[in-house]
Amino acid sequence: ASPLPCRPKLRLLCVGVALAFLLAVDVGRADIYKDIQIIWSADHTYYFMDGDSEALALSLDFNRGSAFKSNDMYLFARIDLDIKLVEGNSAGTVCTVYTISEGPWDIHDEIDLEFLGNSTGEPYTLHTNVFAYGVGGREQQFKLWFDPSAEYHTYSIVWNPRRITLWNADDWATQGGRVKTDWSLAPFVSYYRNYNITYCRPSPGVSWCGAEPAGSPLFNLSPKARADLQWVRNMGYVIYDYCTDMSNRYTATSRPKECSL
Repeated sequence: ASPLPCRPKLRLLCVGVALAFLLAVDVGRADIYKDIQIIWSADHTYYFMDGDSEALALSLDFNRGSAFKSNDMYLFARIDLDIKLVEGNSAGTVCTVYTISEGPWDIHDEIDLEFLGNSTGEPYTLHTNVFAYGVGGREQQFKLWFDPSAEYHTYSIVWNPRRITLWNADDWATQGGRVKTDWSLAPFVSYYRNYNITYCRPSPGVSWCGAEPAGSPLFNLSPKARADLQWVRNMGYVIYDYCTDMSNRYTATSRPKECSL
């Protein structure tokens, strides 16, 4: 992924994907109880100790879902969060983690991770998207090769804000909306712990992270990250990629520039 334009600070409103935008960093451990705030339906959430870690549960029923966001905003950072998704029949639900900038919607920036529920319990589909200056349409979908509801897995976003939400996407989430939510199984609960932020530190001689030169090796994926990405593609786990969409979605002039890199 190519670096996005420098934008206003972002707030965590969900949680997300890892972009190829890693810089040298300082590590700061966040506290999921002190450093986030519930923004939807506090009565549908609860904190608890999960082993040695403090965890948060978000639930969804027919009436409402629940969500939290970070208290702070970040210009450049890496956010890591352990998530355990809804078990069993989760059709029509979406658990989403995303960063988003504040300000006018038509020029907002956003990085999305959306976990689309399934009537069989697995496999989940991971749907990602990126918005820059209000323009999205950069979707990719991955068939997960593990069960994300059996145990916690760590998901990361490298860039800015975040929020975590569990909400009903009955009309599109599972098989394009053909499989509806079975509300008799509610509440649908997902779990979150080990919320960590790695703050950005520029390379020696660089004033701030946004001033890193275009050719800086800090913008490159590590050999292992490249190998992991290639493995996912080779195994056929990428089930949709906007850059290889051969439908009439794009004209010759509207195809995103990064698809030609």
